[in-house]
Amino acid sequence: MMNADQAEIRQLVENWALWRDAGDWDRFATTWHPDGWMSATWFQGPAADFIAASRRGFENGVSILHFLGGHTSDVAEDRAIAQTKMTINQRAEVDDVQVDVVCTGRFYDFLSRDDNEWTIVRRQPIYEKDRLDVVDPAASLELDPELLARFPDGYRHLGYVQTKAGFTVKPGLPDLVGEAVDRLYREGAAWLAGSERPGVPA
Repeated sequence: MMNADQAEIRQLVENWALWRDAGDWDRFATTWHPDGWMSATWFQGPAADFIAASRRGFENGVSILHFLGGHTSDVAEDRAIAQTKMTINQRAEVDDVQVDVVCTGRFYDFLSRDDNEWTIVRRQPIYEKDRLDVVDPAASLELDPELLARFPDGYRHLGYVQTKAGFTVKPGLPDLVGEAVDRLYREGAAWLAGSERPGVPA
């Protein structure tokens, strides 16, 4: 059973997804710590810059949506680590063919409570697996195997689609297993134990 802190953290994570995808930028900003940091396939930087970049994309028709599933959090006084199952859904055109790419993974969040409010200090998605489908079943699409091979299994198709859309996609982000995700877990444990920083963001 969730305690009050865990319930507030779950609400915070749900607000993040709903307000971001709805373009409710003022309320979206309240989910972030003033020193918040976002790492994603297409963006790594301060939360304020992520909000601005997300808003520009939203206003220019970039379609990236999030759906949330199971959630857990570990709370140590005024710090917490939350993990939330999620999917990232992006619709885009690849070589003039409209596609949907769906990536399944987890949001791994470093949180702090300041002035009795929980906010996200650092968010690092963990990319577990993805797939790509053409929207029109009658359409066909041939993928470039060399470009596809640039990215790990966890976000191979998402990285492909985002690169084709003009984004610079970062390699080596955490997926289901491996050194990147193991390092993230160590950083999370250190955060709960009182480390000065929430790890070293990608």
